Amino acid sequence: MAEKSRSEKLKRLVAVQRHLERIAENELADTTRQRAEIGDAMQRVIGAISSTDPVHAIFSMQYAQRYGRLTLRDQQLEGIQELIEMKVLQERTKAERLEEHMKDARELETREMDDNAVYDIIDQRFADSTPASSKVQKP
Repeated sequence: MAEKSRSEKLKRLVAVQRHLERIAENELADTTRQRAEIGDAMQRVIGAISSTDPVHAIFSMQYAQRYGRLTLRDQQLEGIQELIEMKVLQERTKAERLEEHMKDARELETREMDDNAVYDIIDQRFADSTPASSKVQKP
């Protein structure tokens, strides 16, 4: 099995890093969705608290406690969301850096192949230009 080139190894790392970036983005989307659901629940609780319906007046204390728990959970999710946003940025930066290294490695490999091709042509020219009669034969 042939040894993989540096650019191929980096290409694999870029793919893995992009996958990690997508995982972080999915976590961020999930956290954002959870915060939206909590925001909706908070709005419903506020609607119930401010309702003139006597049934809701009976449960006003429970609504206030529920609103407090929802507020706390929203604050927790906000902190988590900020951390995940930083993680997404970090993963994206790593992937972009690896991708740049991969492109540089690929460019160096291409340049090396081109140089080797030129050296082969030069070697062939020198081999063709040396006459067979110039070789000294010993009796």
